Amino acid sequence: MSKEKFTRLQSTIVPLPIENIDTDQIIPARFLKATTREGFGKNLFRDWRYVNDDENQPKADFVLNDPTYTGQILVAGKNFGMGSSREHAAWAIHDYGFRVVVSSFFADIFKNNALNTFLLPVQVSEGFLKEIFAAVDRNPAATLTVDLEAQTIALGGGTVEPFDINPYKKACLLNGYDDIDYLLSLETEIRAFDASRV
Repeated sequence: MSKEKFTRLQSTIVPLPIENIDTDQIIPARFLKATTREGFGKNLFRDWRYVNDDENQPKADFVLNDPTYTGQILVAGKNFGMGSSREHAAWAIHDYGFRVVVSSFFADIFKNNALNTFLLPVQVSEGFLKEIFAAVDRNPAATLTVDLEAQTIALGGGTVEPFDINPYKKACLLNGYDDIDYLLSLETEIRAFDASRV
C-alpha cells in the first residue's frame, strides 16, 4: 500500500448508484486469504463483475467493465461499506486505483478503514449525490474536484459542497503519514514535553 500524500484530486467519475453496498459485495469472503494488502483490486466487486470466478467472462452491464466510465473517484449510493468490519474492502478499492469514494452515508468502520488505507471517503448530501449521478449520466466525462485542504468537493465548474474529516486523519493524508509516521513527525515536541516533566 502506497502512502502518497493527498491534497487535491480532479478526476472523472465511476458511478455505482446502488444503495446498501456491503463489504462482502465489495470483496467476497473467499478472496480474503492473502496476508498482504496488495492484489485485492482484481477481485473488487468480483461477483458483480464476472459471470463466475473465470475472469474471461465479464458482465458487460457492470460499470467497471464499461470503458465509458474511468477515473479515480468512485461514487456510490447511500450506506456504503456496511456489513462486516473487514479492512480488505478498503484495500480492494484502493488497490484497484480509486483514491476517493463518494456517498451520502458511510458505515463508520469502513470509513476508518478507508482513511487508514489512504482512501478518502467523502460524505455528501443526498441532493448533491443525485446531482453527481445526473451529471455523469448526461456526460460520462464529467469531473469532480476534491480539495482536502479546503475540505470541498466540486462538480465540474458548478456545485461546491464542504465535507467533514477527522483533523488527525486529514493531517495524515496531507502528509502521507500512517500512525507511526505521524508520531515520528512529533518527535521534537514529544522530547521537549518529556524533558519538561523531569
